[in-house]
Amino acid sequence: MVYKSGFIGIVGRPNVGKSTLMNTILEEKVAIISDKPQTTRNVIRGVYTREDTQIIFIDTPGIHKPKNKLGEFMTDSAIRTLNEVDIILFILDERADFGPGNEYILKLIKEIQTPKILVINKIDKIEPDHFRQIYESYENLDIFDEIYGISAINGKNVEALILKIKELLPEGPKFFPEDTLTDQHEKFLISEIIREKTLLYLEDEIPHGIAVDIVSLKDEDDLITIKAEIYCEKKSHKGIIIGKEGRKLKGIGKSSRLEIEKLFGAKVFLELWVKVRENWRENNSILKNFGYSNR
Repeated sequence: MVYKSGFIGIVGRPNVGKSTLMNTILEEKVAIISDKPQTTRNVIRGVYTREDTQIIFIDTPGIHKPKNKLGEFMTDSAIRTLNEVDIILFILDERADFGPGNEYILKLIKEIQTPKILVINKIDKIEPDHFRQIYESYENLDIFDEIYGISAINGKNVEALILKIKELLPEGPKFFPEDTLTDQHEKFLISEIIREKTLLYLEDEIPHGIAVDIVSLKDEDDLITIKAEIYCEKKSHKGIIIGKEGRKLKGIGKSSRLEIEKLFGAKVFLELWVKVRENWRENNSILKNFGYSNR
């Protein structure tokens, strides 16, 4: 039997459904999702293993014009991935125009010899005539080996996309054990869950200035004890996160705890604190401490 394996880079503008697609393919939640742009900050690997195939999907931050050093880290991480994979998936959604953002990504990937698949996501929101227009516009560029229309959120046409990826994969070894779902460590997964719940509870108030640091993690006697700190950039933001009589922070803590318990299959005691670090997104040492560093 010929065994195929390889690394697949998922790239695109913010909020087009990159993380949702990877989670759908893996049938597990590996990357956090929300309707906030730039939810994904780090490169996240998800491992799809079958009898004859292992595909390592690399979910990248949305490529955008950086407004701070955190944004520079995110965009640099995504761009660097383009040269390190066997196949590139370029994800678009119903806003698939030839604006500066998409044109920049197209320019980057055009020069790369790696096989490229264009994925038009959210087809459940696109009228047939509009989809045809998007399809033909990008087909005429003569950049992509294949073009697929999918709905990552409900799985439509995702299996067909996986079959094409398998077809394009090179022969290769099994890079990870069969039961590996992601290469991310426990603290990272926990911090991302807490950040996701914070984003959900904050709605549109202060999503981009939030970071989570896991101060301590102890697993003993069937109880996981976690102390985590939620960082924001302004004192006024701290009050918003905590909420009246602490209700919002309690909600963040409860929903985080329930998902962490589901992930690890054990009881969890979670202690959350909110701290202020002004302009942390411009501070290299703080960014490095939070795991946002390419150096």
